[in-house]
Amino acid sequence: MRSHALALVLSASLAGTALAASPPAYPAPLPEEPIPAVDTLPRQWPASWVLVHDFHFASIVDGRVYVLDTTSPERPVRGMIRASQFANMLLAAPRGEVLTSETFYSRLSRGERTDAVTIWDMATLEPKGEIVMPGGKRQQSVTYPQLFQLTNGGKWALVANFTPAQSVSVLDLDARKVVSEIDLPGCAQIYPTGTRGFTSLCADGSLLSIALGPDGQVASSKTVEKVQDIDRHPLFSTPAWVGQTAWFVSFYGQVQGFDMSGPVAKPLPGAFSVGTAEGGAPEWRPGGWQVITSDARGLLYVLMSPNGREGSHKDGGSEVWVLDTAKKARVARIALRGVAAAISVTREAVPHLIVARGDGEIDVHDAATGAFVRGLGRAGGANPILITPVPAAGGPGQ
Repeated sequence: MRSHALALVLSASLAGTALAASPPAYPAPLPEEPIPAVDTLPRQWPASWVLVHDFHFASIVDGRVYVLDTTSPERPVRGMIRASQFANMLLAAPRGEVLTSETFYSRLSRGERTDAVTIWDMATLEPKGEIVMPGGKRQQSVTYPQLFQLTNGGKWALVANFTPAQSVSVLDLDARKVVSEIDLPGCAQIYPTGTRGFTSLCADGSLLSIALGPDGQVASSKTVEKVQDIDRHPLFSTPAWVGQTAWFVSFYGQVQGFDMSGPVAKPLPGAFSVGTAEGGAPEWRPGGWQVITSDARGLLYVLMSPNGREGSHKDGGSEVWVLDTAKKARVARIALRGVAAAISVTREAVPHLIVARGDGEIDVHDAATGAFVRGLGRAGGANPILITPVPAAGGPGQ
């Protein structure tokens, strides 16, 4: 009994010594930080940055736009802008502004409706003004870039309306007011055209080009028939821009260019195919939300799925096919790390392909070689649906 008691005493003593000698089980306290802590971004964002629109399907009234540094896997998110209720976003880099076209209700999801374009400062990401649009007409739909565009050298913004009658509101960004509304019977989407105008695609396969006068009113309009075969080759509505040429791809992989430099859009001759490949089940087709993009050299990048079939055009893609428009041929294939919904290419000297996967992950690939470079995790929020590259210094805006 005495030996047993002594052993217990020694054991307790040694345990106490070990506890006394061991370091604390909790980390040192963090240094105090001032509250509020406000930082600013550079006036000219680097060309390695992109904006990612998180549609936030689980709470559409709480959509966001993330400002991402694609070179920094440790801290990719540089800021965030609200993009509420089926919002659309524009980067007006020469103005030092980001614009969001939004809808609000006085009781969050009901009550008095207000449509407005909010003007955000690129350096502070603080709102610096807004333009309220009367009538409750702004089109509320899943985000397409062609529902909100700039024209007239970036002085005006064009906003798509749907009541269900379709029209376009012309907003003067300097005067911060609505200057006109233009009816678009049977036509939709906004593609900047000429110095001061836009083009829309129409349900019968034609296009309508509208030139605006200095007062924002219609100066002239022109319909061009049969530019799209709705039944055999319907076009994805979001093109890739190379200068003032808009390159569209069809659901079945046909590429068609439109010259938007004059007052009337002109279809370019010689539409061509993205090509074919083995392994399709049943076949390779474009698929996703933002399915086509371009780089500064004019190459096109198309998001492709091997499971192409009727109705698969929004399912996403597992490869990106690179196209040379001069050769009218595919020049590379890039395998992705998962099924993606959106792609874009940075305007860096060494460009990178930015991929928003269906699981919310953002991947960065070398655009020239296709090699995976780094992952940014879920830096683009819950549902990254569109990616907007930042123009190189001195380059044009979106």
